Amino acid sequence: MNVVALSGGVGGARLVEGLCRALDGKLTVIVNTGDDCRHWGLAICPDLDTVMYTLAGVGDAARGWGLRGDTFTAHEAMRAFGEPAWFSLGDRDLATHLTRTAALARGEPLDAVTARLSAALGVTARVLPMSNEPAPTLVDTTEHGLLPFQEWLVLRRAPEVRGVVLPSGVAALPAARQAIDAADLVVIGPSNPYVSIEPILALPGVRDALSRRPVVAVSPIVGGAAVKGPLAEMIPRLSGVAPSAQAILDRYDGLVSAFVVERGDEIRGVPSLATDAVMRAPEDRLRLAREVLDLGARVRR
Repeated sequence: MNVVALSGGVGGARLVEGLCRALDGKLTVIVNTGDDCRHWGLAICPDLDTVMYTLAGVGDAARGWGLRGDTFTAHEAMRAFGEPAWFSLGDRDLATHLTRTAALARGEPLDAVTARLSAALGVTARVLPMSNEPAPTLVDTTEHGLLPFQEWLVLRRAPEVRGVVLPSGVAALPAARQAIDAADLVVIGPSNPYVSIEPILALPGVRDALSRRPVVAVSPIVGGAAVKGPLAEMIPRLSGVAPSAQAILDRYDGLVSAFVVERGDEIRGVPSLATDAVMRAPEDRLRLAREVLDLGARVRR
């Protein structure tokens, strides 16, 4: 199958890595860029980097971000100079951000920079940003008002949310739209729908293109709790229901053809597969990816 995956965050990247192995590298990944930011003057793309590092086998699985075994000497030196140090950048990780920032300053588009970085890391899958244009996600909080995504998540430690503001007038990457149009199957990873997947879906034409393809999604909610991050607290605030796999499916509002959930997390409305949905080890990623692809093949018939 010609498979496209939508990803953002740690869970999405782990499933993408399993899909890449199951498909022998023949995979296109469209990655959220709504949480991109500038720090120390550098262009930071956290979800793109997490996907690239995970696919390359060099990511720090314990932290969920950055490079395995990286050091933070430069970070501590910046702190000593009085520079903001709430957003941690490792020493080797800095090379990624320096390369990207310089390339963008020369006029190189983000998708071209991403392709070059991915190739240098040995990534065989095709990794695409959702857009070449800045598309910042803002989080509306009860206590602090509107915050850029990283300030909400990292600096403020995810305070209570009352809304998510997605950008308007931002064009989807043409190659991403073309990949969806050509896909036999689209997989939505177990990522936060509000801040990782919906920024992609909100781009003009993307949801309409997905409505014409078979789409299999994996629930990021297991037994009423989020596998990682503040999603379980966001669902009651933003959707008015308890956190559950059903709440995730309902959030996708008819877009999903089949759904993968944890055993015991029953849903209504579409074909589903109940399995061990938490990817604790690399072999779990490959097993779950194969189950997702098998479910997708059944939906396509």
